[in-house]
Amino acid sequence: MHQRTFQWSYRSASATRSGPGSSEKMFFVAGVKNTSGSGRENEKRSIYQTFREVDLLNKKKPVTALKPGEDRAVLLGLGMILASFMMYFVLGITILRSYADSVWTEEGLCVVLNATLTGDVNCSYSCGSDCWRGSRYPCLQVYVSLNNTGRHSRLHYNEETQDASSECVYAPRCQKDSAAMHSAVMNISERLKVDQQVPCFYDPNEHREMVLLTRIYDHSVVLHSLLWPSCTLAGGALIVVMVKLTQYLSRLCEQMGRIKR
Repeated sequence: MHQRTFQWSYRSASATRSGPGSSEKMFFVAGVKNTSGSGRENEKRSIYQTFREVDLLNKKKPVTALKPGEDRAVLLGLGMILASFMMYFVLGITILRSYADSVWTEEGLCVVLNATLTGDVNCSYSCGSDCWRGSRYPCLQVYVSLNNTGRHSRLHYNEETQDASSECVYAPRCQKDSAAMHSAVMNISERLKVDQQVPCFYDPNEHREMVLLTRIYDHSVVLHSLLWPSCTLAGGALIVVMVKLTQYLSRLCEQMGRIKR
């Protein structure tokens, strides 16, 4: 509010309206505006308001710049966690299930008793849509003796070979080039002739009489398959924890700054 000081002034004037000799006194009210104090006060207020607005902008800038980045980081971490759970699910119904259902869990030492080629086995391969052609590979039969149990069993290369053929130690993937399949079978035969004692896997409960030379899903395969989803899960959880920790420290610093003020 502006303060005004009023000053009365007296002034006489001779009026000629009513005739000569008559005079009329007139009073005027003059207002004088005192703006010296109010101007300084307005100037102080404007300077304080300017500094206040700059301070608020400086406080808001880091928050508005950091908020979208925090949201993206949290979404990235949650996405990595979800992807790791999906990978765990896929591995659980494929590799882990096959590993758990396998009965060849014990490892022993097998002594080769006999390794002979019994003949050729016919197989078929695909040559296009609705096109199948025949080929053949030699059948290698191997009998071994388990040192741990003393029993005699037929040797198979892995679980797939055991399902494909009940007699041959190895069933290569059928293809047009029969010479390549013959070479793969002969390499196994030469290895067994050189190494009379080879590590093998057998069923300790003796539900399956045959033994395996190798396993498709052993301990190392399971550990390597679980490594990547575990790293993804740990990385996603670490990102979320770091973002939440950063937000907590930011709020803590803000509260401490308010207390100091």
